[in-house]
Amino acid sequence: MSEAAIRLVAFLSIFAAMAAFELWSPRLERDEMRGALKSRRWLTNLTMVVLSSVLVRILFPAAAVGTALWAEHQGYGLFRQAGMDPVLAGLLGFVILDLAVWLEHLASHKIPILWRIHRMHHADQGFDLTTALRFHPLEIVLSMLWKAAIVVALGLPVMAVLVFEIVLNGMAMFNHANARLPLGLDKVLRLFVVTPDMHRVHHSSIPSETDSNYGFNFPFWDRIFRTYNDQPRLGHDGMEIGLREFRDGSSANLVWSLVLPFRGSGPAASGQKKLTGK
Repeated sequence: MSEAAIRLVAFLSIFAAMAAFELWSPRLERDEMRGALKSRRWLTNLTMVVLSSVLVRILFPAAAVGTALWAEHQGYGLFRQAGMDPVLAGLLGFVILDLAVWLEHLASHKIPILWRIHRMHHADQGFDLTTALRFHPLEIVLSMLWKAAIVVALGLPVMAVLVFEIVLNGMAMFNHANARLPLGLDKVLRLFVVTPDMHRVHHSSIPSETDSNYGFNFPFWDRIFRTYNDQPRLGHDGMEIGLREFRDGSSANLVWSLVLPFRGSGPAASGQKKLTGK
């Protein structure tokens, strides 16, 4: 089975599981997460991931896994040159890639031009597993370039890269899920992985809360770099999700979402200043 087929099967399986989890035990019951608006949001968010996937496959036919294969054939990479054991290289590589994604996410909030692209993700007024798929195609391309550079520089094992890509995608759907975990279980899980309640804080409309909990897989980086926020100020039931600049439901429109990074300065620019504290 090809890399693309493996990832597609994993994606569909995890998506179905998280969708069932949301239906069985929803965390929030809000208008934007049900009815006609939910349908519009889901259509836009799902279309976005299709567009991003097609664009990445056109620009990077082999994606991150193919990059790892190419680097292996060329003998490139620090770990490979050092003769590191493949298992150790894979484990270290997974952790380093996760830190790299955390840093990329932080940069997307701190650097204005990157925030103009990334804010489309935060403009979603709902919060469910499809929000995990709502990234602008430009952001996905930039992310692929960043990950590919690290894969080549370190010479990461192909299997480690494949596992990381599957886990990252699956964990993003998990921690964006509108699913209720028992509080005790959530408290234990968030010591090791990012939970939905932990990541939901990051989607608060309060800038200081948006500027926290950047992790997708491991929660360690937010604790180490002091960007961890345990709970939203207004509680999960009372918090406002999305960006204050966009409250009219337009973010559920596909064309609006695709064009957002190219819009001129205005409310979103002031929102970035609040996020960065500048």
